[in-house]
Amino acid sequence: MKLRPARETRAAWLFVAPAAAGLLAFTVVPAVRGLFYSFTDFSVFRPGKFVGADNYRQLAADPVFWNALGVTLEYVVINIGVQTVLALGVAVLMHRLTRSMVVRGLILAPYLVANVIVALVWFWILDYQLGIGNQVLDWLGLSRMAFFGDQALAIPTIALVNVWRHLGYTALLIFAGLQTIPKAVYEAAAIDGATEAKMFRRVTLPLLRPVLALVLVVSVVGSFQTFDTVAVTTQGGPVNATRVIYYYIYELAFGRFKFGYASAVSVVLFAVLAAVSLLQLRLTRAGQSDLA
Repeated sequence: MKLRPARETRAAWLFVAPAAAGLLAFTVVPAVRGLFYSFTDFSVFRPGKFVGADNYRQLAADPVFWNALGVTLEYVVINIGVQTVLALGVAVLMHRLTRSMVVRGLILAPYLVANVIVALVWFWILDYQLGIGNQVLDWLGLSRMAFFGDQALAIPTIALVNVWRHLGYTALLIFAGLQTIPKAVYEAAAIDGATEAKMFRRVTLPLLRPVLALVLVVSVVGSFQTFDTVAVTTQGGPVNATRVIYYYIYELAFGRFKFGYASAVSVVLFAVLAAVSLLQLRLTRAGQSDLA
């Protein structure tokens, strides 16, 4: 009997080993090397030498970095704000009106399409000359719009394209959280004469807080890492209007081969994401539930 726990432990480690090896090889080791490279001037053209905090001092005075961070924040605010509100509405409608698997599949369908394909399709739809989007504007008697070519429209357009793709996934996460709320709570509220709007404010939102906190953290981290849509559509233009921080890192590393400086920017981005995530978890009290 005493040998059984030891055998179970060895079996558990055997199953965990492949995932642990992958995590070590493709996440932990690159992260440690990236941190080391951030203190060097490593480049493919010369062996790197230790430069201390020079990369970080250069970063603090780099206007392109601060512009990229500002553009990324603008994207995150638009993307998260619109996506969360719409996803919450869709999830509540599914929960209150229908729980059909077919409806869930249709809502999730855009998320199953590769991000590059989604970006290309919307790039063609919103093309200034040939896109059906601008043809519809013509039919309505409105002026054509350079959705990806206008500095004021480019980031909102990219954000809304990604909202369209991720809306179903976010809605299903919230829908799963709604299913954990006991029906008895809604029945009690209905007996007390609460309307649907009041039940949403007084029952659904408070009890959904831990799930919404998780959704916000995951969505914010993912939004800070947006790259595909920018790379396919605007390549950071026009005039740095869509050069998000991830695309800037890509340009530094694989365009200018400044791997040391790119690593420093990556480390700063990691620190920003860690701070934002911890702040979100603290403000939303993600570890507490009103169901207790």
